[in-house]
Amino acid sequence: MCDACGCHPPEHDHSHSHSHDHSDSKTVDVHTSLFAANDALAKSNREHFEEVGAVVLNLISSPGSGKTTLLEHTIEVLKGELNIGVIEGDIETERDAERIRAKGVPVIQLTTGGACHLDAAMTHRGFHQLQKEPGGDNIDILFIENVGNLVCPATFDLG
Repeated sequence: MCDACGCHPPEHDHSHSHSHDHSDSKTVDVHTSLFAANDALAKSNREHFEEVGAVVLNLISSPGSGKTTLLEHTIEVLKGELNIGVIEGDIETERDAERIRAKGVPVIQLTTGGACHLDAAMTHRGFHQLQKEPGGDNIDILFIENVGNLVCPATFDLG
C-alpha cells in the first residue's frame, strides 16, 4: 500500500520509484470536537450567568426519577431566601412547567419537539425569555430541568 495515498493496485509493489499526483486530495482535521459550536455558546452562557450573578444547576436523570418533585421541594425550602428561576426541558409537554409555575417562581418551558436533551442554544434562548418574566430579571439560582432520558448523551454543556 502506498503511504502517500493508500492506493494498492496489483502492479504497485514499491520496488520501483514513482510519483503520485495528489493535487485533488484534501486533509480533514478529525480532531475537531463535534460539540465545538455548542461549547462556544455554553461558554458565553456561563459568562452571562456570572455577569448577572446566577448560580445554575442542570438537573438530568431518567424519566420518572423525581426531578420535578425534587425541584418542587427545593423551591419550597429556598423560596423567600433566594430568587429562583427554572428552565423546564421536555420533549412535548408543559406538565412539569405547570407544576413549577404553581410554586410561584418564574419558569420557561423549552419543548424540544423530539430532541432528548437541551443544548446551549436552547438554554441561551430560554434564559433570555425567563429574564422577561415577572421576577425573572433578578435570578440568584437557576434550575435547568433537562429532558429525562436514558438514551441520549448528557454531554451537552449548557453553560
